Amino acid sequence: MIDTLQIKTTQTSHSRLGETDFNVLPFGKVFTDHMFVADFEDGEWKNFEILPYGPIAMSPAISALHYGQAIFEGMKAYRLPNGEVSVFRADKNFERFNISAARMAMPTIPEEVFMQGIASLINIDKAWVPSEENYSLYLRPVMFATDAELGVRASATYKFVVLANPSGPYYNKALKVKIETHYTRANEGGVGYAKTAGNYARSLHPFAEAQKEGFDQLIWTDSATHQYVEESGAANVMFILNNKLVTPAVGETILNGVTRDTIIVLAKEMGIEVEQRKVSIAEILEGAKNGSLTEAFAVGTAATVTQIGSIGYDGELYTLADVSTRTISPAIAKKLNDIRYGLAPDQFGWNWVV
Repeated sequence: MIDTLQIKTTQTSHSRLGETDFNVLPFGKVFTDHMFVADFEDGEWKNFEILPYGPIAMSPAISALHYGQAIFEGMKAYRLPNGEVSVFRADKNFERFNISAARMAMPTIPEEVFMQGIASLINIDKAWVPSEENYSLYLRPVMFATDAELGVRASATYKFVVLANPSGPYYNKALKVKIETHYTRANEGGVGYAKTAGNYARSLHPFAEAQKEGFDQLIWTDSATHQYVEESGAANVMFILNNKLVTPAVGETILNGVTRDTIIVLAKEMGIEVEQRKVSIAEILEGAKNGSLTEAFAVGTAATVTQIGSIGYDGELYTLADVSTRTISPAIAKKLNDIRYGLAPDQFGWNWVV
């Protein structure tokens, strides 16, 4: 990491650490004492600061609110056995953040701003990083347009913020998911591969409708035919089909997930055959019927590896093998966790100790 920034630091006058129950950490609701902020003005990044976590003053006319220029990342920091803190695969999140920025006509962010901002925030709030199994410090870098004027064009100014919140497991049970065949998450030529706020906004209504039917999440399908699997909720999706790990190939409509890539690397290293290709609804349902589909799971930074217990399609519910009988995805998940928590050698160089 290049260490070139001069970061102004204003510490909070009242830490909330002692008031926080680390046994009750609902995802995304408990934030650390500080945040990192930076501004893009006059064609350059400037005003690097660590500030007490709190509201940011802004005009109601900022273009992010009206024209949707907003992107973010999700990543995690872990407490290692020796007490140090590492961030998992931060380089991949940095790379994808700039891919999203380019697609949304936003300025890319230099490596030192992204990395030093995260490192500075972790170092001042290091006591917030949990040490319990399956707990971590979730990091949310976000950039949004700040021009305070109306007009459909790319903003000339932006704000970059890094937030952090200690969190426990995102899901605590196997999911009941519905294959969505009307609404779509993304389409060819769109922004499905970018981690932009609007992708999540368009998913909220279909998700709410599925919840009314008793489902926990959706499996998104392609916008052209609704015959092929794309993602599961806000995560990538994988299947163990005929003892192979099968997952949709990434492209314009599917986010290139960091956890997805990690699982694939680990599976191959463990000798598991991996297929990245178009995955049809028909073969998934047939596999559920004849028993060749033995495991299905969502993978993502928040979800990590979350088992799918049943799949709903066209009024029918297909129940998969009990989670307790599954072997392949739990083994991969354990290998992943052992590396992230420093319990196994990091042969891939994924852990960045800050």
